[in-house]
Amino acid sequence: MSNIDTMSVNAIRVLSADGVQKANSGHPGLPLGAAAMAYELWAKHMKHNPMNPKWENRDRFILSGGHGSMLLYSLLHLFGYGLTKEDLASFRQDGSLTPGHPEYGHTVGVEATTGPLGAGMAMAVGMAMGEAHLAAMFNKEGYPVVDHYTYVLGGDGCMMEGITSEAMSLAGTLGLGKLIVLYDSNKISIEGSTDIAFTEDVKKRFEAFGFQTLVVEDGNDLAEIGAAIEAAKADKSRPTMITVKTKIGFGSPREGMASAHGEPLGADNVRALKEKLGWTNLDEFYVPDEVYENLNSIKKELAKDEAEWNQMFENYSKAYPEMRKLWDQYYDDTVADDLINNDDFWAFADKPEATRNLSGQIINKLKNYLPNLIGGAADLAPSTKTYMSDMGDFSKDNYAGRNLHFGVRELAMAAMGNGLMLHGGLKAYVSTFFVFSDYVKPMARLSALMGLPLTFVLTHDSIGVGEDGPTHEPIEQLAMLRAMPNFTVFRPADATECAAAWYYAVTSRKTPTALVLTRQNLPQLAGSSKEALKGGYIISDSKKSVPDAIIMASGSEVELGINAQAELAKEGVDVRVVSIPSMDLYEAQSDEYKESVMPKSVRARVAVEAATDFGWGKYVGLDGTTVTMKGFGASAPAGVLFKKFGFTTENVVKAVKSVL
Repeated sequence: MSNIDTMSVNAIRVLSADGVQKANSGHPGLPLGAAAMAYELWAKHMKHNPMNPKWENRDRFILSGGHGSMLLYSLLHLFGYGLTKEDLASFRQDGSLTPGHPEYGHTVGVEATTGPLGAGMAMAVGMAMGEAHLAAMFNKEGYPVVDHYTYVLGGDGCMMEGITSEAMSLAGTLGLGKLIVLYDSNKISIEGSTDIAFTEDVKKRFEAFGFQTLVVEDGNDLAEIGAAIEAAKADKSRPTMITVKTKIGFGSPREGMASAHGEPLGADNVRALKEKLGWTNLDEFYVPDEVYENLNSIKKELAKDEAEWNQMFENYSKAYPEMRKLWDQYYDDTVADDLINNDDFWAFADKPEATRNLSGQIINKLKNYLPNLIGGAADLAPSTKTYMSDMGDFSKDNYAGRNLHFGVRELAMAAMGNGLMLHGGLKAYVSTFFVFSDYVKPMARLSALMGLPLTFVLTHDSIGVGEDGPTHEPIEQLAMLRAMPNFTVFRPADATECAAAWYYAVTSRKTPTALVLTRQNLPQLAGSSKEALKGGYIISDSKKSVPDAIIMASGSEVELGINAQAELAKEGVDVRVVSIPSMDLYEAQSDEYKESVMPKSVRARVAVEAATDFGWGKYVGLDGTTVTMKGFGASAPAGVLFKKFGFTTENVVKAVKSVL
């Protein structure tokens, strides 16, 4: 290791330790142990340009062990991504660019929001899938316009989490040769030695997945690390996992100790660290000028990679103008907007149809308008109707395929969907049964946090699942997803509402969408319209300007509300039926609009939904009631269950009368 390289590695360590100490909060252990591998990668092997952090053909770097965020912030500062020393000194403080865990869209150079361990590992797989697909679509001989690697760094905790195995198993199956995993192996977790709970041979596990596996015995040996990275890049047919043996808290008095993981070192220990590293100036956040000069020279060299690519891309555009036009379409978020006035998109046969089937029809319309639409299911495409006909299957032998097969891996699927969206150029969807949104939720939460408009197709939406019984009948899942900020839940009642849901999903810029769809057939409703895009609207109006009562419902229960309205009319009770396919969008409407749909003066209100009543209270008020689920369902045909649990016209009529 040359002296300047040593100083640069140690600068990462010092800045990281100072940042955690200044905040009196954070995780110094990972940055101190992993500084060498991070520096070697960023300075000598990774293709990136700090002057243009969004360059399309940059290599991606994801810090899956997001608790070690000061490692990433120190790198971003030293390599000139715009973080200042003041930003580092504001680590974990309100409004700073250096929050406790890296946040995508908040800090320039952060490729993914990480924190839940293993999430970054799975998102990296999604990014590598995105690279492989776009390369297959756009590269021409002599013009590798999509040609970059995805690097992900994580530790023992990431390796323990099941999501990592889910995702890496698929990565091996797909032969994603441009995925490189850096395993920071220090054998320490919060509770102590990993031996208390984690003694497996991780290397053998990854070999079983189909990875090339390499080992760096000395995590401070830049030459050894560099050789491993180049060996990883040389294997084009397999992803690579590099085990880098490190010492947590390296250089500090707490080196190798669990206490180095998640708490500040202490002022005396930081001073001791600096002295051991040969730091002559012990001031906070001090970095020698020579280090900045070194990094600035590297930064200039890095810019040349993009300059060369830009020239190649210009020549490519001239040689293949039709491909350049397609490229621009892939990277244009507004392409789907025109579908609002596309008659074909909104046209459906007037016959009863399950909304999952209607969704499948819409997907097969969208594939022709959106060439970058890509997606699939957790081994359920025949049931969730998410297969795009004639678009091919994404596989080791065909990265151009647009149908993704995630296998039975719901959690990793959602994370990989995030990775596809984070990569850029693609519009992705993922799919499973609605009840398994419990498996999906943690990564859907990251979608919402990152502002990624990933689409979740969630079918078999209620007790209408029938014979599969309570384990497969979602009850509380609607409330769960509706409770999430920046996440739109759509439960359509018919074809028009289903089209509205998909239109919203593919035109959304910053919000993920869940489409919650039926297994059973539903009629096409005369009053449904594009007004569904407002989240709630009058689908069947009362005769009076101010109705006697209001029935609110979503999905399959809207029909029940309309049938009850007709029965009540026979008895002189004037009812308005409001379809609420999306509470999220309805809440975003003006107070004037909401008053026009559900006047506050009408206190006789009934909500009908084959799920828990949680969340409906704000609409039914103190005087209203609900026809909803109180338990977990049962195993029987759907028709039997809807009657058993009170989802009948008669029961809705009874409920309305009870509040008049």
